[in-house]
Amino acid sequence: MTSASPQPSAGPARRTVVAAAGAAGLAAALTACGSDDGSGKTVTTGAGSGDSGSAGSAQDGGGTALAKTSDIPEGGGKIFKDQGVVVTQPTAGTYKAFSSKCTHQGCAVGSVADGVIVCPCHQSQFSAADGSVKKGPATQPLAAAKITVSGDEIKLA
Repeated sequence: MTSASPQPSAGPARRTVVAAAGAAGLAAALTACGSDDGSGKTVTTGAGSGDSGSAGSAQDGGGTALAKTSDIPEGGGKIFKDQGVVVTQPTAGTYKAFSSKCTHQGCAVGSVADGVIVCPCHQSQFSAADGSVKKGPATQPLAAAKITVSGDEIKLA
């Protein structure tokens, strides 16, 4: 009597695909921060690079102009629906950007205040400093987005 053995999978397991996609997304996601010191210098930092504030690469031009630094309130932020990003200023002169798509069920986040980004659909809350989950039901952080700050201008890179 022979027993049937399970068929080998034709491709990678779903868990492997999801994990790889998440890792690729994190590797590609970048944030930027800079100071409003009037130097006119562009500062770009990478979220996953371990670079937490030192100057990255200087760039002139390129990217989509989003706002002036004065448009982003300290401790708050601004949502750019057409571009699908939210830009925050968690501390004076530090600017961060994240996807405006909630990781719970894909709703667009609705507000930013007091250091918290809030999704109106199920009240998930994310840190304006790093996009991490502060309150569920979301379990994954908001994906970082790449911006550049040059003088008083913020651009989506």
